[in-house]
Amino acid sequence: MTSKIFHWPKVLIISAAHFLHDVYSSFLPPLLPLIISKFNLSLTSASLLLMLQNLPSILSLFVGAVAHKLPWRLLIILTPLLTALCGSLLGLAPNLVVLGALLVTMGISSALFHVPSPIVIRNYSGNKSGKGMSWYMLGGEGARMVGPILIVAAVSWWTLEGTWRLIFPAVVFSLILHLMLEKRDYQSNTQQGVPIGNWRKTLKQYAPFLLSLATYMLFRSVMKASMATFLPTYLGLKGNTLITGAIALSVLQGSAAFGSFIAGGISDRVGRLKSLIFLAISAPFFMLLFVYSGFMVQMVLLVFLGVLLYATSPILLALVLEQGSDQPAMMNAGFTTINFITNAIAVISTGFLGDRIGLSTTFHFSAFLAFGALPAALLLRRNSLVKR
Repeated sequence: MTSKIFHWPKVLIISAAHFLHDVYSSFLPPLLPLIISKFNLSLTSASLLLMLQNLPSILSLFVGAVAHKLPWRLLIILTPLLTALCGSLLGLAPNLVVLGALLVTMGISSALFHVPSPIVIRNYSGNKSGKGMSWYMLGGEGARMVGPILIVAAVSWWTLEGTWRLIFPAVVFSLILHLMLEKRDYQSNTQQGVPIGNWRKTLKQYAPFLLSLATYMLFRSVMKASMATFLPTYLGLKGNTLITGAIALSVLQGSAAFGSFIAGGISDRVGRLKSLIFLAISAPFFMLLFVYSGFMVQMVLLVFLGVLLYATSPILLALVLEQGSDQPAMMNAGFTTINFITNAIAVISTGFLGDRIGLSTTFHFSAFLAFGALPAALLLRRNSLVKR
């Protein structure tokens, strides 16, 4: 499967599956103001709901270790459907136990989808892995632009308890995906004659790189969590409506989709690490402008913030898969696990700080903290096999 040719149709099919999955997994943040009111939650408790959804991502290491034994094609088709089912039922949850169960199931489905799918994208991208990852991330970030608008529109049409109707488009989409996705043994193409089962050795060999990666992501994660998770709540506390919050989140995610789309190709030309250094400097600067601006200016700044916050995703994913490991699924699982851990820390910290010092002050703090990603990027350059 791996060649120097960029296979457009196949890359677009997998990216479409990513879009389908992430549309439904993005429903929780815009629903948080309603869920907080329905169950009388604090911001810290609300942040724990986000952690529940992301908690199963820790299973990514296990999924990566046994990835060669899993039916990748079926996972790419069925996990978006499972996520859609759970996401559509969030509004019907009668209590926090049921809500938590739905979120955990969504998280497990997400872990099973996000480990194999980038490997398939890389194999279909030839020598333009950054470009392939940009299309893949465009599917994810585009979904997070559409998702908030879709779920808030559904609430306005059918009330919170009527959003279960959104499952039907996902069923149709999954059937189309089943017909279009080529039937082949995808996982066998990642082995290329290399013995399977060396995942412990892989983690040990790349530990310095992965720790550097984690440091870079951690410094940026509180700023990212503040915007992606609590932006509608932040705007609601300032007197704006739920629809306004959803529109703002969609503006952020729309620009994030654009940033993810262009970033991989740019990093193919100018270098992965140079791009990461630029983003480490520019993103917190625009975050500070955002918190000191009025509402209309903030809406404009969301366009820039979306690009700068999310442009790192395809760059980091391409960088991880270019480290020369004979266990790409394991490397991707390591990346996914790091993403979960840093995001979980960030979401809980943001909720906790929001309760203690207010969301506005928390947004300020996250911007200053994000400048720490600059020395982390330099550390990443030292420990990466890719030096540009």
